[in-house]
Amino acid sequence: MDYYNVKVTKGNGNQKENIGRLKEELETADAVVIGAGAGLSTSAGFIYTGERFDMYFGDFAEKYGFNDMYAGGFYPYKTLEEKWAYWSRYIYINRYLKPPMRVYDKLYDMIDGRNKGDKASQPKKDYFVITTNVDHQFQKAGFVKRRMFYTQGDFGLWQCSNPCHKRTYDNKDKVIKMLLSQGFEPGEDGELIPPVNDKGETDFSKLSMTVPSLLVPYCPVCGEPMSMNLRADDTFVEDEGWYEAAGSYEEFLDIYKGQHILFLELGVGGNTPAIIKYPFWKMTDENPNAVYACINYGEAMCPEDIADRAICIDGDIGEVLDRMQGE
Repeated sequence: MDYYNVKVTKGNGNQKENIGRLKEELETADAVVIGAGAGLSTSAGFIYTGERFDMYFGDFAEKYGFNDMYAGGFYPYKTLEEKWAYWSRYIYINRYLKPPMRVYDKLYDMIDGRNKGDKASQPKKDYFVITTNVDHQFQKAGFVKRRMFYTQGDFGLWQCSNPCHKRTYDNKDKVIKMLLSQGFEPGEDGELIPPVNDKGETDFSKLSMTVPSLLVPYCPVCGEPMSMNLRADDTFVEDEGWYEAAGSYEEFLDIYKGQHILFLELGVGGNTPAIIKYPFWKMTDENPNAVYACINYGEAMCPEDIADRAICIDGDIGEVLDRMQGE
């Protein structure tokens, strides 16, 4: 099957019927492979524009004219001190804060919520997660690290920008120091609190747009500036943990090869279909016992060749999960 030119369909059945079918598959499948894209985090409230952007980046927006976090991440700041002032805010609110909506928690309850009694240490369903998201929300919701493969990096990691070696570094402690130096305060539950004016709005006059030079991260090996461990170009570092997770994913797929496996795709768009979407289609096509399910707002579809073993649900992921739990 040529997955780049395949004929697609929106699948069979209406939303109510497909939600019922998905619930049944979650109960009966031998294992579930979750493939998650940006749409899942969007459903959880991680929006890169609007109120969240205005609250934390209004000063940068006014100075440079961009109106979303993503654009600000690519802006060519003149100094590293200003670059890391921006990125420390970006990292913290998208990696270390809890998402506004409990979508990941709901998914955890359905897949990996613990049973009672002598099964307390076992997941409800054997599963594995592969995701292009870099916000690490699966692990924060309770999903086990050894059952996850973050293919595109992690907001919580730095690497050498050169890169001179294949190692990544946790950044949380230093990011918090950067935020404190700008005038932010961490709250009791880890939230990021900016200074506010009489109207309750962020008082950007009390925030610095730079961090002290001593907080700028440099590679401990070659001395070059550090960069984010995000797959933006060919400098992306695939460290030991990345290869270990990739191996665990392949091992999981091998264990359940030919069995009743549910490939559950959540919010995967068309930017990187070769990582999750096309492999899920291919593995479903090759395994007559497999089922492909897709929940995506406006982009729920499958190849015609597997339509009889596909569940396509067009809708917001959080709302669909609510309906699944309520029915």
